[in-house]
Amino acid sequence: MKDVTRAEYCVIACAEAWRGDGEVLASPMGLIPSVGARLARLTFAPDLLLTDGEATLVRPDGTAEGWLPYRQHLAWVTGGRRHVMMGASQIDRFGNQNISCIGDWQRPKRQLLGVRGAPVNTLNNPTSYWVPRHSRRVFVERVDMVCGVGYDHAAGARYHRIPRVVSDLGVFDFATPDRSMRLASLHPGVTVEEVREATGFELTVPDEVPATREPTAEELRLIREVVDPAGARAREVAS
Repeated sequence: MKDVTRAEYCVIACAEAWRGDGEVLASPMGLIPSVGARLARLTFAPDLLLTDGEATLVRPDGTAEGWLPYRQHLAWVTGGRRHVMMGASQIDRFGNQNISCIGDWQRPKRQLLGVRGAPVNTLNNPTSYWVPRHSRRVFVERVDMVCGVGYDHAAGARYHRIPRVVSDLGVFDFATPDRSMRLASLHPGVTVEEVREATGFELTVPDEVPATREPTAEELRLIREVVDPAGARAREVAS
């Protein structure tokens, strides 16, 4: 499929984060992760639960299919039955994430969102990450402040897991002996050298790096005609 865009490869890579999760609450943050979660629900993850962000469970088209009381939401959040895909202003080799500030937290150069729910998310349920612009400013040797907890700070956390990091260049995981970041796949048209140049630490790179899988014809139809017919995905990742 020569006409598949980079944004559509990113959608597929995000959707794959929920493969095999079963009946868990998907909490995608951002446009492409949301498209990916809805696509997963429509295809290979029919048991996935989607929410409007408040108290309603919704179908992929946004219509209500159930009620999610806050007490039940908290039970899922703290019991490993939710899989979040968050953003990251900074992320390091062990998966520590920063969305709070740039620079010394006592005198930051820039104030960001704040820590918010990142510690609870990362310690109590699987958390993946989406980075629309892969650069050395985001993929750093050491985050300025730990908000989302990485593998080097999560000893003993029962539900801590970082299934994948998806960027506009490729897919990354932590399938290494020391749980440091590994290049798992490259989006078509991207080279290993480009990824290394855009990353502020030394990645583990296998001898053979596969390409991110292509969407099937049906997945492509669903993305373009059902989930994101307005093509909003292209505003987040240009072709």
